[in-house]
Amino acid sequence: MADLKLTLTCADYARVMPLVTKQVKPDGIDLTLEVGTGGSWPMRAEMLRRAIHDPKVHGGEGSVCVHLLRMDRGDRSLVGLPVFPLRNFTARDLYVRKGGPIKSPADLAGCRIGMYGWANSGAVWYRHFLRYIGVDLTALHWWIGPIDQPRPTTSTFVLPAHVKEPPAGKSIAEMLVDGDLDAIYSPNRPKAYDAANGPIVRLFPGYKSVEQDYFRKTRAYPPQHLMLLHRPVWEANPWIAKSLTDAFIACNDMFTQSLRNFPYASPWLEADLDETAALMGEDYHPYGYEKNADAIQMFADQAFESELTTRRVMVDDYFAEFLKGA
Repeated sequence: MADLKLTLTCADYARVMPLVTKQVKPDGIDLTLEVGTGGSWPMRAEMLRRAIHDPKVHGGEGSVCVHLLRMDRGDRSLVGLPVFPLRNFTARDLYVRKGGPIKSPADLAGCRIGMYGWANSGAVWYRHFLRYIGVDLTALHWWIGPIDQPRPTTSTFVLPAHVKEPPAGKSIAEMLVDGDLDAIYSPNRPKAYDAANGPIVRLFPGYKSVEQDYFRKTRAYPPQHLMLLHRPVWEANPWIAKSLTDAFIACNDMFTQSLRNFPYASPWLEADLDETAALMGEDYHPYGYEKNADAIQMFADQAFESELTTRRVMVDDYFAEFLKGA
């Protein structure tokens, strides 16, 4: 019998390349993994859009949070795999105005914070980190909008009543520089960021040690994106969920081994890999259900406490279809 042909989309992360080049092949599947190019943020967004809406593909990379919201609505049109091509710690993403009032976590109490989105995976983990450093989320004042592009006069955001948007024609970063906000959270560095001279700097210049402490205490390396399958494809062949997950695990392992064998991407990559493994283990970017169940439950709990979901979605429900075949 010929292998089942499947096409998935994903950003061009280095750790998925063994599947792109077919060095790794899922059992029983002729997989085409279509990826973006050049580390492009707009192209990554296009890959996520196509994974859900392009009838020519069978799934691909998607948001952990958006999938959770589907679960909450009872929408099972997509099947989640415990494969997380994108993870990120969040202390590095917290920016303040140089010379402004926020100089330590304690100064964040009751402050005005801007973010790029409200119901995004990163935004949920941002709130989780703020709670971790002792910030009362209920006392914060939130603004949501594009970080560097001025907000258009019309908006598609559906936000809670207590969450505001920037004035038309103004960006979140501009509000920070002008003193209208005290801090902002952004996954990509604002254009006005300058570690030495400002006007925008990180609250935690030494974010690495802060994020290491966060991992020590939470054991979470925050998953933000996962791989998804269109439900009809999974229903026709439920075995593909495990086959694809196993292949992504093998791909991930091959990528990690290549870093170990050729640690030359940066001058001190080998030292960094040793330090990371000492803290997080050799499999520091894990795939699979068992190694990620606690982090996904932590995420779902934070989303519920942020009133993004109407119920506390349990991790077994989140990956129910995968677990049936596993």
